[in-house]
Order: sequence, then structure tokens, then C-alpha cells
Amino acid sequence: MTLLIGSIQLGLLYAVMALGVYITFRILNLPDLTVDGSFSLGMACAAWVTLSGHPVLALFAAGFAGALAGCVTALLQTKFRIHPILSGILVMTGLYTVNLGIMGGKSNLSLVGGSTIFSLIEGLVPGSGGKTLLSLILCSLMILLLGVAFKTRTGLAIRATGDNEEMVRSSSINADIPKFIGLAMGNACVALSGALICHYQMFSDVSSGSGMVVIGLASVIIGEAIFGRRSVTVGLLSAAVGSVAYRIIIAFALKIDLFPAYALKLISAVIVVVALSLPSIKAGFKQRKMRREATNQSEL
Repeated sequence: MTLLIGSIQLGLLYAVMALGVYITFRILNLPDLTVDGSFSLGMACAAWVTLSGHPVLALFAAGFAGALAGCVTALLQTKFRIHPILSGILVMTGLYTVNLGIMGGKSNLSLVGGSTIFSLIEGLVPGSGGKTLLSLILCSLMILLLGVAFKTRTGLAIRATGDNEEMVRSSSINADIPKFIGLAMGNACVALSGALICHYQMFSDVSSGSGMVVIGLASVIIGEAIFGRRSVTVGLLSAAVGSVAYRIIIAFALKIDLFPAYALKLISAVIVVVALSLPSIKAGFKQRKMRREATNQSEL
């Protein structure tokens, strides 16, 4: 039960990151590799502001910093015409130095003995129930806010840009602006998730963002396998559910010693590969079946 509760708590916190990956990967249709850097950026900003005595303000600072990172990526893509994948890699690489600078040149910072949002809620709801409740509230609030945001005119412009950028440009709409906003929103969610994980684990590490984009994709794809690809609101919800399901799967796989602990990132990569390959595999089987049926009919 402790393992299950811990997995649910982590799944809800990482779900905020999965929402950011869903925005860039599914809605904006851009492979954004800034995620690994902006996650660590959120942790670094949260740790620095929290140690200054402002744990709640740390979440807003992390989200704002992540939005700035997304804007830099969008700037490289739209104004400098750098390939989206390369833009994300460049910003992610640059953020490593930025994160070290924020943490005073240290590779990690400890929050032990300090006040976090989880220590504040434990004063009201004792035990692990407070962490679970706060994680659920924050995740639900993000889904609600994003669901409403993507039904506004700006949100519809972001969705239209991801669906068909050429059509948007032919409609006399500057497609660069929706890209800026979408990448800023996505990386703000990722950085906010990093801040929450920093408060949950009581430390910030400069290398914690490694492989986060794969974990986010795994969460999105698992959620789509459960709910299917429907509306944006359902997609956001499915990404959050997929994050929780992913954490539970990983936790029990490690618990029963099915895989060694160091195989975590390999398992994540395999899950993403299998999930992304399933549509092609199904289409291949369907084509073979149709060809076999056509051959049988011609022989008759």
C-alpha cells in the first residue's frame, strides 16, 4: 500500500510534466527536447527561492522560468529558422549551465530543514494523505486551467497551428505567436513539475531532467492507449492518468525484481517505442489481411 500511494503521488506530480509534453507533442505537433533542461530549471529555481523562505512563490518562479525557456526555443525555431529538434537540444544544453548558476555552482541543493508546500499541508492534513491530496488538487487545477485555455481564441489558434500551419498562415494569422505561447505553456508546466518534485524529494539536482522527455511521452502514449485520441480536454486528462499508470507499472516492475533499478530509463524507452510502433504494426497486419482476402477472391 505504501508503494502504491507513493507511486500515485509521484504520478500526479509528474503528470504536470506530461501535460506540458502533451501540449508540445500532440497539440502543437512539435518535438520539443527542451523538456530535459526546463525540468531541471524548475527544480533549480524552486530550490533557490524556497531556501530564501518563499516556498509558494517558488512554484510561480519555476513556472515563469520554464516559460522563458520555451520562448527561447520558439525564438530559435521561428526567427532564426533552426530545426525544432536542434533548437530544443541547444536550449537544453545551455540550460545546464544556467541551472548550475542558479544553484550557485553546486550540482545539488538540499531543502532538508526548510519549509516546502508539502510541509505546509502536513500541518493541516497529517500523514501521506496531505501529500496525496495536494498533488491531486494541483494536477486537477492544471488540467482545468489548460482545458479552459485551449477553448479560448488563443488556444484555438495554437491547436490550428499544430494541425495545419500553412492553413493558419494563409488565413493571415502569424503562426509564430501560437508557437511562442504553446512552447511557453508546455515548458512552464514541465518546470512547475520539476519544482513540485523538488519540494517532494527535498532536494534539487542538476541532472534530474535527464530522460524526462521520454517519461513524458510514455505517459502521454499510455494515457492515449486507455482513453484513445479524442478532444483536447480528454487528452490532457489521459496524459495525467497515463503518468500515474506509468509510475505504478515502473514501481511494481522494480518491486518484484523483474528489472534492475538502473534499467528504468531503458524500460521507459521501450514503452515509447512499442506504443509508437503499434499503429504501424496494426496497419501492416490489416494490409496483409486485405491482400490475402483479395488473393483468395481472385483464385475463386
